[in-house]
Amino acid sequence: MKPTSLKDVSRIRTPLTDIPTLRKRARQHIEEGAVTSGYAADRETVIRMLNEALATEIVCVLRYKRHYFMAAGIHAAPVATEFLEHANEEMLHADRLAGRIIQLGGEPNFSPDGLAARSHAEYVEGGTLREMIKEDLIAERVAIESYREMVGYLAGQDPTTRRMLEEILASEEEHAEDLSSLLEGLTS
Repeated sequence: MKPTSLKDVSRIRTPLTDIPTLRKRARQHIEEGAVTSGYAADRETVIRMLNEALATEIVCVLRYKRHYFMAAGIHAAPVATEFLEHANEEMLHADRLAGRIIQLGGEPNFSPDGLAARSHAEYVEGGTLREMIKEDLIAERVAIESYREMVGYLAGQDPTTRRMLEEILASEEEHAEDLSSLLEGLTS
């Protein structure tokens, strides 16, 4: 049935909370910062997930930096440039994750103790340029799957974190494509 008037259209929309109620809720539990009563996710689980993602990004930064400095051979210069660019972007991801952890009332875990265990990706050095690219591509694929799962878990529960993770996911997919192209270029 099509709405026939503006009054009918307003009944179809999701009802919004009235302004006095919004104001009243905002005054409750102000020590929670950005987390209001409408936050639907399990905050401890989200913070744990984000800290694992943070560890993953840090491990990726370290691996990319090693690969940047260790790249050698005739094709090394453009590949090393790509490694450095990816390292810098992974650090930006880590910073965004840490910031969101703080917004949710958690503490970002930058401790080197257990960093590799918290990370979804592994730190594999690789001996040749080809091996370095392959290891970075594998790590990007791990990150892609991890972020997809996190986005799915959050669905409608935490749209802010979900959106941030979707943006990071898009960047990780670009990294994987870049690395795949580099790998293909080495075999051509």
